[in-house]
Amino acid sequence: MSDPGPKTTWTRREMLVATAASLGAVLAWPGRVPRASMVRSVERRDLFPEGVASGDPHSDSVLLWTRRPPVDVSDARTLRLEVATDPEFARVISSATGRLSAESDWTCRVLAVGLRPARVYWYRFTDEHGFSSRVGRTITAPVPSDERPVRFAFVSCQNVQQGGQQAYRRMIWEDEHESPDAQLQFVLHLGDFVYEIVWYPEDRPQGMYTRRIRDIVRYASGEKHADFHVPTTVDDYRALYRAYLSDPDLQDARARWPFICMWDNHEFSWKGWQSQENFGQGVVPAQTRKVAAAQAWFEYQPARAGKNGAAGGGTIEHLRPPTVRDRPLDRFDSHGLGLDAGNLAAIRTLTLYRTFRWGRHVELLLTDNRSFRAEPITDRPEAKQFVPKAFPLFLAQDVIETLDAGRAANDGHPPATIPFGGTDVPNPRRTAAPQSMLGAEQKAWFFEQIERSTAQWKLWGNSVATLDWRTDCHNVPPESGAQWPTTGYAQLGDDDWTGYRTERAEILEFLRREKITGVASLAGDRHSFQAGVLSRSLPPHEYVPVAVEFVTGSISAPGVFEAAAYSIPKNHPLRGLYAYDPPDGAGPPQPSINVTLMHGVRSSLALQRTHDPQEALAMRNPDVAPHLAFMDAGGHGYAVVRVTADALEVEFVAIPRPVERIDAPDGGPIAYRVVHHVAAWNVDTPPRLERRRVEGTLPLVL
Repeated sequence: MSDPGPKTTWTRREMLVATAASLGAVLAWPGRVPRASMVRSVERRDLFPEGVASGDPHSDSVLLWTRRPPVDVSDARTLRLEVATDPEFARVISSATGRLSAESDWTCRVLAVGLRPARVYWYRFTDEHGFSSRVGRTITAPVPSDERPVRFAFVSCQNVQQGGQQAYRRMIWEDEHESPDAQLQFVLHLGDFVYEIVWYPEDRPQGMYTRRIRDIVRYASGEKHADFHVPTTVDDYRALYRAYLSDPDLQDARARWPFICMWDNHEFSWKGWQSQENFGQGVVPAQTRKVAAAQAWFEYQPARAGKNGAAGGGTIEHLRPPTVRDRPLDRFDSHGLGLDAGNLAAIRTLTLYRTFRWGRHVELLLTDNRSFRAEPITDRPEAKQFVPKAFPLFLAQDVIETLDAGRAANDGHPPATIPFGGTDVPNPRRTAAPQSMLGAEQKAWFFEQIERSTAQWKLWGNSVATLDWRTDCHNVPPESGAQWPTTGYAQLGDDDWTGYRTERAEILEFLRREKITGVASLAGDRHSFQAGVLSRSLPPHEYVPVAVEFVTGSISAPGVFEAAAYSIPKNHPLRGLYAYDPPDGAGPPQPSINVTLMHGVRSSLALQRTHDPQEALAMRNPDVAPHLAFMDAGGHGYAVVRVTADALEVEFVAIPRPVERIDAPDGGPIAYRVVHHVAAWNVDTPPRLERRRVEGTLPLVL
């Protein structure tokens, strides 16, 4: 037996110190008794321009964050954190001192420990000159035996350059008017916290659709592609976060609730996968940028992210990024993971997949859907020939399924050719391995965590959606002049789980085989509100729902309907599939794509032709979307989750398109709100969604 060393056990304090170090934080240990603050301070929010934030709460601890940069009138080198049970700091229960340095862009992270579960705390940071940050509010998680209901919001896709973030203001206003036992306990952010693609106003004076371009950031070292700019260094990414955190609504939300965050693509790169980029002209090696993006994320998000691939790496005050070179990937494992040492080092700079237990009934599992995924199918040159030119935004689902499965297609007998557009096209992935989004290591972790969870509800924090959004383009009338190139269904895009169909089927079959119930995917990225059940396949194939999914609309980023309404000409024969134009210009375009995806192409074309919803519904195809309960492809806002032992309820809170910020205490009006209810189910009774409440006017949800 090897020598275990001089110490084989750690005290609790030593373990907490090590945990704080692994998170790049100093430790705030509670005092013996609460006391009034002894810090003499003056609040100076201008010296803490990005505000304060808390993140990743546990039942006894939470990460606290701020940034105090040097300014002409006052530099600072240390910050004193105070944590109190009251906003006046008459009962301070914990304090700590953190250092500031340029290495971490003057950010400060403190792990406050020894806290009580399910409690509200207040905190602030004060520099050595007596200047303090704003006061932040945070909440700890309940203990695993806590029977009380769970309430939180989930959000995604905020684009400060192209819209207002008043969805957060509405969230804050509504929460402040709730009773304490009905208030939100945290906010789950599912990615696209920032958008790295930036237009300078002079590059796009016409704006984006009907939106103006705001001049929020200029990259010191960035590069330009087409008419947009992208970051290339850690300082570029840092500047982007600072620009976003200057938004008052976002900053106030981070000061009110702890956030649990997962990144999506735009925290790194629009078409990024692993450590590679693509700006529409092919793959660009970007290992150095992936590391830079991870470093900036770590500095600006208070999250319990494992550093350098595992907890315990790095140093206390800042992340030590690995040294990598930009180089193409030429060797891959059976899941499509690039085996270049620099690629592996870059994507392991931070390990973000993790779990949270929230009381007796909820386990939250977050997966990283970008860092380990194989290159998306239709970004590959050999797949460009399978894009239907006459059907904007749509792809052939049967083709995507065959290409994604590779050599596993057709039960291990992949076709040599793929019928497309009346010809047989050679199958370019006949001998390739199936695509993976999670990668082998993360997928094994996910299966293990979800199988051993004892919670009634296993909530999957899923940055990209799983629900099929498909339609029957093969039923487009011949008089349209367009012919769908296959006999199967159409789907919108392939960047999410609908482009990684083999692995999605593997996950859903795992739930079915292991008889795991209570799984609900909470997803973002689609810039739309959606609700439905998840089945490995849909009619005409076997249809067996095993889980549910809710997709939240974007906070502010434009969605697929808005893009289609302004990019597809009004005389396009298939415009009615995407946008409904009221007669005689009686109003703006409406999202007929909702009708297309819920009821089929003949319904949406009939709506445009007759302007009669009942005639449109008479033309519906019931096999298109038996899995969908709700679809709004133009929705903005957020979703609120309420969980008990017996049921899961999700409320979509939609706001009007946030072209400009509304400076009002309540964030302005809401467009609608709708609640879907899911009762707990067992293996013999598949999950069902029930619409319980609707306020306002739903946008072409027939």
